[in-house]
Amino acid sequence: MSTQPPTVPTDFSAETLVRSFMTIILSEIGDKTFFIAAILSMRHPRLVVFLGAFASLALMSMLSASLGHILPTLLPKKWTQIMAGVLFLVFGSKMVMEGREMEGKGREKVEEEMREAEEEIEGDEFEAGGGIPLERIEEGEAVPSSPNARKQKNLGWSIAEGVRNFCSLILGPVFVQSFVLTFLGEWGDRSQIATIALGAAHNVYLVTLGTVLGHTCCTALAVVGGRYVSSKISVKHVTLGGAALFLIFGVIYLYDALATSAEEFSMPISPAGES
Repeated sequence: MSTQPPTVPTDFSAETLVRSFMTIILSEIGDKTFFIAAILSMRHPRLVVFLGAFASLALMSMLSASLGHILPTLLPKKWTQIMAGVLFLVFGSKMVMEGREMEGKGREKVEEEMREAEEEIEGDEFEAGGGIPLERIEEGEAVPSSPNARKQKNLGWSIAEGVRNFCSLILGPVFVQSFVLTFLGEWGDRSQIATIALGAAHNVYLVTLGTVLGHTCCTALAVVGGRYVSSKISVKHVTLGGAALFLIFGVIYLYDALATSAEEFSMPISPAGES
């Protein structure tokens, strides 16, 4: 009897790692969370901003990949591949339309994303400190709160605010602000949904590693020179490149789903007498 060496699952391949990495790179450069890190790094220590954003994105990657990993236990693999293919095709088509609508290098898109990031940062600083700068909060200054303002806040918001103030005392307000703004900006974003789809179709550990590496590179680039980089690169070309990648992934997933269906319907008959 001939013995065959155990085969390594195709899921554990560099292709999954590269696919996850490139998905994040081409969807996050020039995104709102990219500019949040860039703007915060111009106001506060870069290392603290980077660590806060990195912790947030790493947590988001693990949660999204884990959620995608759960889907195959609820649905057949064929349907998870179909869902992943449809999602990538939809996102790719949307990115094609966004890229074609951009003028020149997409400066209007960059300015819009940067303006939204600045508005979120300003609003967060006001809500977190009641108009008091973060540096003064870090020194231990109390945050005034009027009785009317307290009445307007529900119990859930008060608890969330208390948790944030507690974390700010331990980790620092800059770290917490970077973490919270990045997490909220990434929640429901295209890259998060893409990570869920990747986690449903591939090895969850490789998807997590690839997406974390992608977020790390994007965040480091944003913190070191995000505003300069955004003025030099063509966001339009990055968007169209990401669109092409998403469309290719969509076709691959749909092809894999069709191949899986064909294997399920095929019924090979072994010759008589063969054991």
